[in-house]
Amino acid sequence: MNLIKLTIANLRYNLIGNIFNVIVLALGVAIITALLNISGQIEKRFESDLSGIDLVVGAKGSPIQLILSSIFQIDAPTGNIPLEEAEKLEKNHLVASAIPLALGDSYKSFRIVGSSSDYPKHYGAQIARGGYWTKDMQAVIGSEVARVTGLDVGQKFVGSHGLSEGGEEHKEFPYEITGVLAPTGSVIDRLIITDVASVWNIHEHHHHDAADDDDDELDEPHGREITSLLITYKTPLAAASLPRLINSSSSMQSASPAAEMARLSKIIGIGGDTINLFGFALIFIAAIGFFVTLFNAVNERSYDIALLRTLGATRKKIFAFVLAEGLSLGVIGALLGALLGSVFSNLTSSWIATSKHISLQSSEFGLENILLLLITIIISGAVSLIPAFMAYRVNVAQVISRGN
Repeated sequence: MNLIKLTIANLRYNLIGNIFNVIVLALGVAIITALLNISGQIEKRFESDLSGIDLVVGAKGSPIQLILSSIFQIDAPTGNIPLEEAEKLEKNHLVASAIPLALGDSYKSFRIVGSSSDYPKHYGAQIARGGYWTKDMQAVIGSEVARVTGLDVGQKFVGSHGLSEGGEEHKEFPYEITGVLAPTGSVIDRLIITDVASVWNIHEHHHHDAADDDDDELDEPHGREITSLLITYKTPLAAASLPRLINSSSSMQSASPAAEMARLSKIIGIGGDTINLFGFALIFIAAIGFFVTLFNAVNERSYDIALLRTLGATRKKIFAFVLAEGLSLGVIGALLGALLGSVFSNLTSSWIATSKHISLQSSEFGLENILLLLITIIISGAVSLIPAFMAYRVNVAQVISRGN
């Protein structure tokens, strides 16, 4: 008596019900798998962009907004800070390095960031073609910018006022591309980087044209501003005193990337937990379906089970036969769900890369995914135990005497 053949035959006996239960189980596993994969990819991307940045200093406002706009470049800045105060902070003995950022313009939705060459170098960016700027109104572009726009070394482009498309173009001030950066898998890939002086130059003239005022204070160095500073501590002790010093004795605010991202993750995690619960609910609904299907099957086929017993099948084989049926459904549903979840997460990553120009690292089938499959299969096996015991305890003589 072949256990595998019997199991397959039994699965075909209630084919529609089994297919339905497997689909429900697969959907539950797929939802959780996709959420694990996508959240894992986003977490890796966040870690890459946050790497080496201990503190962000900018205008007072929302700390999370400051982090999102200055590190991830996905929100509007909280404002500008005086250059004089920023330079004073750079000289603080607790600061190892401070990278200035000046935002305000964009090109085809790609942000133009005024900074220094230390900014792309912080993320390990290498020049793929050309080199860094040597004078004002020159720029290097990230790999994603080059791929989407087709821009290359030697070409010129005109930025638009604002961080999204539709702003006023600064036609009198074209940028010349001096270099294209190799892919880094970080925020640098989707940025256009120039020196801070170029940003000042454009916006000083922009303010003059708007106000028609030749005495604008931006002509003076002390009146100039930047958007934010990305700070690396010289010593771990700086974490205890520098943020408090900035927040209490200056017009600026400081925000800890680690602390703010933990707070943001906690907020976002509520939605993720809800989706996970929905996925597990589908898994348990499918498990109940397995139980009901097997329970009814044992009742309906008690005579067949009794005949198998008379033909030499032991109680243990009958028990294994029913248990194998439940486990088979669980394995099929779990594997199908893992496949669907991986496909969905890859499609989502592709959509994010295409629409948001944010490339996510490929997901790996990690320990959490393996545990999910094991839990799913164990649940399927567990709900099959009662029907299996029912089959194990079938009274052969009584069933045969009834003749059904």
